[in-house]
Amino acid sequence: MSKITGQNRSRRIRWTGAGIIAAGVAAGVVLGVVHHRQGGPKMAEVVAVAVEKGAVTLDVATTGTVEPATVRELSFAVTGTVESIAARAGTKVRAGQILATVDNTGAAGDVDDAEISLSDAAARLSTAQGQAAAVTARATVCATPPQGHLAGVASAAVPTSVAASAAATTCTTPGYPDTGDPILSAQQAVNRARQAVAQAVAALAGTVIVAPIAGTVVSVAGGVGDTVAKGRTFVTLAGTSGMQVVANFPEADAGSLKVGRSGTITLADHDDPLAGTVVQVDPVGTSDGTLVRYGVLLSFAAAPQDLLIGQSAEVRVRVGESRDVLRVPSTAVHDISGSSGTVLVHDGKRSSERAVTVGLRGDQYTEVTGGLTTGEQVVRSW
Repeated sequence: MSKITGQNRSRRIRWTGAGIIAAGVAAGVVLGVVHHRQGGPKMAEVVAVAVEKGAVTLDVATTGTVEPATVRELSFAVTGTVESIAARAGTKVRAGQILATVDNTGAAGDVDDAEISLSDAAARLSTAQGQAAAVTARATVCATPPQGHLAGVASAAVPTSVAASAAATTCTTPGYPDTGDPILSAQQAVNRARQAVAQAVAALAGTVIVAPIAGTVVSVAGGVGDTVAKGRTFVTLAGTSGMQVVANFPEADAGSLKVGRSGTITLADHDDPLAGTVVQVDPVGTSDGTLVRYGVLLSFAAAPQDLLIGQSAEVRVRVGESRDVLRVPSTAVHDISGSSGTVLVHDGKRSSERAVTVGLRGDQYTEVTGGLTTGEQVVRSW
């Protein structure tokens, strides 16, 4: 156990007292500063700025994702077995490029059958038209009475009963029983056959999926050898020529959003913001249980070539702007109610409150429409 001599004890007491005094002095400085800030004159700590003219802007911001403006869901026109696939998810394709095919044997046979049926129907129509023409010719002959001396000869030389029998034999109309217009029926059959041919040709063309637009393949729902159903989506294609940003704004901000408003789009892998324009604002919001949000579409003024579907983006939309107006920092205006507020005007010696009227309240500046003049000094933050 160590021993403390009288001299050491007195030295330790002196150092302890000095520490207490130093701590007391430090505490007094802190208190003095705090007291000075809370209850003393504020002019010693005032940071004042001049009232100036300039622009006041107000933006609303949120995050969104890049999505294609056009999405096509492509399918086969027949049920069949996949023979080839020329693209996969992520492949960029041009308009008219073949993407996939199915076995077309059955569809080609249907076209042949339909064309044979059309040929038969056309032949029946031709026959009906020929028979109708013959009937018309006979009716014309029978309706024409004998002319000149032949009529007298016929009357004198031929007994009445024999003439009647000959006329009946010559002018009797052979052919169809009374079942309707044979030409009309034949023409209707031709029309149906032509429609069947058109449908069969379309089905044959539908054994191949062709890209209707240039874009990027989003998904392919199957592989070679799979059986796919008619009309079921097999390839999903996104048109990349008109990429847009889909964003959801909270209800408080959505009310000021309108089609045509300008904005900026900052992509996750780009440093510089890109110009954009609001092209759609959903009329109905969706709720996540705590907040109602409204969907907004923004188009690029000039979309970069390396855009990725689903890429995240920060979106800012300009919802208010006033140019060449009196403005002060927004932190300088307090107690805002409607168009009224309060600022601290500083004259170089002291600060005093003054009521002002305000216009647009922007992100950095607030427009002052009354109560201040250019060059006056106001406390930047208080």
